Amino acid sequence: MIENPGVKGDTIIGVLCLDTAFTKIPGHIRNRTTFDFPVIYQVVHGATPQRMVTEADPTLLEPFIIAAKELEAQGAAAITSGCGFLVIFQQQLADAVQIPLYSSSLIQVPMVHRMLAADRKVGLLVAKKAALTRRHLQAIGAESVPICIAGMDNQPEFREVILEGRRNNLNADRLGQEVLHEIDQLAAANPDMGALVIECTDLVPYAHTIQSHLALPVFDIVTLTQMVHQTLTHRPFPR
Repeated sequence: MIENPGVKGDTIIGVLCLDTAFTKIPGHIRNRTTFDFPVIYQVVHGATPQRMVTEADPTLLEPFIIAAKELEAQGAAAITSGCGFLVIFQQQLADAVQIPLYSSSLIQVPMVHRMLAADRKVGLLVAKKAALTRRHLQAIGAESVPICIAGMDNQPEFREVILEGRRNNLNADRLGQEVLHEIDQLAAANPDMGALVIECTDLVPYAHTIQSHLALPVFDIVTLTQMVHQTLTHRPFPR
């Protein structure tokens, strides 16, 4: 089902979604106000943050492949996801469809690295620091990129609502404070950070505030999706 009728024609982006019920605030990839073009969603039932982020459960690959094929059949011109840790399945998912599929904002890490001076790190803001393994980075050719990482799993609002699903009523202001706490610590410990990539789609609504604190480029799944959509909707330039 098309969740956002949009205003830029009928080029549709499909989104693979985890099985979560908490509030998706504006700026989140699963909030219909985030984009001004059509977006369709496919929830993979049983794909909880515990199974996808913490466990990297390999049995989830097949349900995500089925969901990706369903989005393609519904008319999606490209497919992304609502969880950056899905990057561990990037190649298998891309191989399963005939349209572009970018599973995570992390796919940008090698590109961002090449934009920076050799003595600069790429910062990552992730859902759970310990869960981001070498396998995830290898999946997108980023295992040799110099990175520094901040994780949100020790922050109570993020952990209770998003990671553990104890309640669905997200306190957006409290989460924003938690994000800035982690960002400030990351920046203080890594003065050589040259840019930030937000892995967790749930944190993208705070990208503006994060950038105000860091005064650095901030990449995320929404900026990537906007770019991909634009590659599919070129128009002639005025003469």
